[in-house]
Amino acid sequence: MALRREVRLRKEFLLRKEHESHTTQTLQKKRQLQEAINEGKPIPTEIRSQARKLEHDMALDVCPIDEDRNIDDEYANAAQREPKVCVSTSRDPSSRLKQFAKEVKVCIPNSQAVNRGNHRLDELVDAAKKADFTDIVLLNETRGQPDGMIISHLPFGPTAYFTLSNCVLRHDIPECTPASQAYPNIIVDNMSTKMGARIGRILQALYPAAKLDCKRVITYANRNDFISFRHHMYVKDRGNIQLKEAGPRFEMQPYEVKLGTLDQEHAESEWVLRPYMNTSRKK
Repeated sequence: MALRREVRLRKEFLLRKEHESHTTQTLQKKRQLQEAINEGKPIPTEIRSQARKLEHDMALDVCPIDEDRNIDDEYANAAQREPKVCVSTSRDPSSRLKQFAKEVKVCIPNSQAVNRGNHRLDELVDAAKKADFTDIVLLNETRGQPDGMIISHLPFGPTAYFTLSNCVLRHDIPECTPASQAYPNIIVDNMSTKMGARIGRILQALYPAAKLDCKRVITYANRNDFISFRHHMYVKDRGNIQLKEAGPRFEMQPYEVKLGTLDQEHAESEWVLRPYMNTSRKK
């Protein structure tokens, strides 16, 4: 019965996403037509055959075409409950990856470290759904060095894949201050593009709302498509603010965003990092 309900909910979700995609494409065509009319330019050839129908629909629209009606269905109910995050690793993790997973768990409130064991990905996702987790954070390694992170939103996605580099654990940071257990303030910096806002939303969904007097700060700062993760505590001293790093620290580079969950290998890719993207800014 639970499987049939999940299949039904998945179909309804995919229908909503398909309708949303069609609506977004139609809205973009209306904007192109409106810009051509306002500027007195020829109608673009790709929408010339649909111009009359689009103009008729524009006359009947109640909302202006400049209004963004894109609705992110995956996180539509995120504000109604606090996130509950499952933090796990690849099979047979090294001691360094286990320690890194513990520190990631400390950085994410309401998270639980789950021993992967020999379970497959589909078994891990099913267990997380039954335990009412909202997200899964899966950490990978190469030769004892953490080098991968996967964040999957439950129950339908999306799933973001990151490459990790320059991982420094808490005990390797000089004068590392103890971390508070308060809900942190989240800073998402320099993610202004459409995909940047999408990745920022995936990261923000891991954290509940912080209190106003919280002195704990977690930063995701984008610099040249590398997201720097930093964890700080701050204190006020005679009007001055002093930052003290609580660790860990690492760099994240997103390379793929899929519309499905972690166990769905053939899910549609929403965005993929291509080789030419790294050199296009140099031209």
